[in-house]
Amino acid sequence: QVLLVESGGGLVQAGSSLSLSCAASGRTSSDYAMGWFRQAPGGDRHIVAAIGRSGLYTYYPDSTKGRFTISRDNAKSTVYLQMNSLKPEDTAVYYCAAEFTGSDPALADMTLRASHEYDSWGQGTQVTVSS
Repeated sequence: QVLLVESGGGLVQAGSSLSLSCAASGRTSSDYAMGWFRQAPGGDRHIVAAIGRSGLYTYYPDSTKGRFTISRDNAKSTVYLQMNSLKPEDTAVYYCAAEFTGSDPALADMTLRASHEYDSWGQGTQVTVSS
């Protein structure tokens, strides 16, 4: 497993932007597909963005498409989530997740969309959007 540490959460007003970072350590981060999830109080954990090992392919659900951008810098072992036009319904704890997809080039662009597909998780960072 890889150790993940999120940062960058906070309290912002609706319409604002916020950037989250996820620093990975312990294994070669470029061997991992990565994702960002969020969980509101009393709710399930939902995907907000995913990125393949190569960084060329990404996935967004309809709720975040066009507003959120996931990216990665494998040299820095860091994944980012840029969140624009934030809404009160974006309020949640945001988690970074990683899953080893090996060094198989055929899997380099695989994006994983379900929480059960990920083996490593960060501790989460709170994002609160006020109206």
